[in-house]
Amino acid sequence: MNVLPRVIPLLPATAQPRAPKPEWLKVRAPGSPSYLRLKSLMRDLQLNTVCEEARCPNLAECWAHGTATFMILGNLSTRGCGFCSVPKSRHPGALDPDEPGHVARMASAMQLKHVVITSVNRDDLEDGGSEHFAATIREVRAALPEARVEILTPDFQGDLAAVARVLDAGPDIFNHNMETVPRLYRRVRPQADYRQSLAVLKFAKQHRPGALTKSGAMLGLGETVEEVHQLMRDLRKADVDVVTLGQYLQPTRRNLPVSEFIPPAQFDAYRDFGLSLGFKMVFSGPLVRSSYRADKVAEQA
Repeated sequence: MNVLPRVIPLLPATAQPRAPKPEWLKVRAPGSPSYLRLKSLMRDLQLNTVCEEARCPNLAECWAHGTATFMILGNLSTRGCGFCSVPKSRHPGALDPDEPGHVARMASAMQLKHVVITSVNRDDLEDGGSEHFAATIREVRAALPEARVEILTPDFQGDLAAVARVLDAGPDIFNHNMETVPRLYRRVRPQADYRQSLAVLKFAKQHRPGALTKSGAMLGLGETVEEVHQLMRDLRKADVDVVTLGQYLQPTRRNLPVSEFIPPAQFDAYRDFGLSLGFKMVFSGPLVRSSYRADKVAEQA
């Protein structure tokens, strides 16, 4: 297993003021009755959602539609990525053995047709949390046999046996995000490796050819157009089926600042370029996120 060294992320030394958003990025704050009901149910079952932890701008829309992305393995990450607002800890604590069942119970209560399961990074666990991931997939399958299951996994430090363990549980879609271009990895994903993430995606397609593979990146961190094009070329070489591209938004003042707000027209150009490479689908827009309306992604792909 290729274990990467621990590196302290190159975050701003002091809190950075957040740049004002352009009009195309402004969304309404959550507060609908459906959102409030789902939030209460989540808390009753002690579940975490990436919608809340990552401060997703689409939270109000998705929860109003009765959909959510479940975040397992706790709510503390062992990595310190520059873009992420999830709290960091070297010792996140023991896993909740009831979590897989609680996720399945919540998904069943919501009568979901498409269930998305993601997680924090748990480099402190010998298997990276892969067995817990697999158990959650199996529980959801038992509770909702007709539902599609999508997973958004960490890189498991390049441990392909862990990746296989998750895939063998039978997800319909395997998603692992590249997040950014290789030049920016040391700043944005200091404890990850670009080539290792590509290898995880390539292995996923080889190990489970029938599953849809998917990856995404955040733009506006200082990448160039050619670097984004090369990222998409690399993903096609890894046999990835679907790509998501969205605008990076600084979640807290302690996270990396936004370098640029990418205009909608450029996102449209990226979508057209990706489709020309042969991806089944390219979802590219300022508010696109890897789990945004994932049910629609699966239907169209």
